[in-house]
Amino acid sequence: MIVVRDIEKWSGNGLVATIGFFDGVHRGHRFLIDEMRKVAQSRGLPSAVITFPKHPRAVLHADYQPKLLNAFDEKLRQLETTGVDYCVVLDFTVELSCLSAREFITSILAEKLRVKTLLIGYDHRFGHDRTDGFEQYVAYGAACGMEVIEASPYDGGNTAVSSSRIRRLLQEGDVAEAARLLTYPYQLAGHIVSGFQVGRTLGFPTANIEVDEPFKVIPGMGVYAVWVEVEGKRYKGMLYIGDRPTLHNGTNISLEVHILDFSGDIYNNRIRVAFLRFIREAHKFNSLEELKAQLERDRETVEGMIYDL
Repeated sequence: MIVVRDIEKWSGNGLVATIGFFDGVHRGHRFLIDEMRKVAQSRGLPSAVITFPKHPRAVLHADYQPKLLNAFDEKLRQLETTGVDYCVVLDFTVELSCLSAREFITSILAEKLRVKTLLIGYDHRFGHDRTDGFEQYVAYGAACGMEVIEASPYDGGNTAVSSSRIRRLLQEGDVAEAARLLTYPYQLAGHIVSGFQVGRTLGFPTANIEVDEPFKVIPGMGVYAVWVEVEGKRYKGMLYIGDRPTLHNGTNISLEVHILDFSGDIYNNRIRVAFLRFIREAHKFNSLEELKAQLERDRETVEGMIYDL
């Protein structure tokens, strides 16, 4: 996949394209992109996904804090797995937001990117006021020599797959169902920072994670079985998300992962965790001894799981 970051320098001579934010690049997105690629193949043209590096609402409203499934680099990596030829990165600006659907199709898609065929998601709307619909898009496209096609709904519209549904699943702790809809385990990436080191005294040293993307969705509080990638290797791990009530940590939310079968100093290293299963809810224990006993049971649970990813 070739990433095009400056449309002013685009010199291609024809594309079949679709457009969207594509947060998560989930099953529904992949179905749309696969359909677009088949159309491109039938037309003998390259395929392209047009997307944005920042959430449009975050550009228009400075106080808006999006809840993201992907950091932008993660989204690019997932888009590459779809087999699309090009990813066109379109900066969403206030000026761009003021364009009507007709102006956007004509000046951006047709004139700058030379899109020959545009596949529109069956429920997608764009343009300044979003009042136009598919029939208007077809007419605007025809006026500038562009074919506009409406995409099929995923699974005939029988299965609900959306970024918002996946966010809810993560916040409820259902990372297994979220992974099924995403087609890959949900991930958090960041670096390891210093913590209270209480886990070390209990025989469960943990790596405290500071997540890179501040707007990434953090799954619901509890203990999870995860894959851990650190120093170029992958390990089983058990990750805790919560406010450490047994240690009276206040309202600060911690992300701590105990890496199984690993020892060494990894402070300040890069780390990535992939969520596999929810193990249990977070709750307060009466003593550190009780907490340690539960951690032993958690480790046995994680060790006994079949990691098939």
